[in-house]
Amino acid sequence: MAMARPHLPALVEPTLHIASGGEAGPLVALTFDACMGRTDMRILNTLIDNRLPATIFVTERWIRSNRGVFETMLKHSDLFEIEDHGARHVPAVDRPIRVYGIKAAGSAEAVRTEVAGGANAILEASGRHAGWFRGATAKYTPSAIAEIRGMGLEVAGYSLNGDGGATFSAHLAEKSVAAAKDGDVVIAHINQPGRSSGGGVAKGILDLKTKGYRFVKLADGGATGSDGTTGGAK
Repeated sequence: MAMARPHLPALVEPTLHIASGGEAGPLVALTFDACMGRTDMRILNTLIDNRLPATIFVTERWIRSNRGVFETMLKHSDLFEIEDHGARHVPAVDRPIRVYGIKAAGSAEAVRTEVAGGANAILEASGRHAGWFRGATAKYTPSAIAEIRGMGLEVAGYSLNGDGGATFSAHLAEKSVAAAKDGDVVIAHINQPGRSSGGGVAKGILDLKTKGYRFVKLADGGATGSDGTTGGAK
């Protein structure tokens, strides 16, 4: 008789919302992943030129390849909150699987190494301690979430996917970002300048601005996540 395989918890993709804007007007938190490669200046310049705050999740790999841009972000510390996207862009999953074809960390120790590597790179490059972590693919095991929280970091989910992992057309990305509601946390990518989605993301941001939306960094938005990801987790 074959032995039954042990049941393993399903991966979770946590949600995250910020506090609503109330009578003062709708609030949105723009968050961007800088995984590796280069920088989409269409998005970055839109944020800087319009004085729109955002939270940028960077990997150690991205910092190494984009020192000049990183320094620009640091010069605009009133706009940009720099947070941890890991060392090598490895999914923070503590069992040996692939997520969207990407090999996961595979163990609790490897998750800690991925998280700490990104946080240490930010500290070395900026002197700032990260307060948030978002892993590659934004999927986790519940035990990995607990491990990351035990390292003193909150785990950043999202509520609106703005660019489909930088695969959306410019039109679809603009439409998606512009559809944000009060309290949404938007995820998009700022490391794919060669893809049309980035231009749409930039236009969608300006659409929200035109509609009277206000923008906040995660640190300022009273963010609450699901699946035990934040101090105010549901």
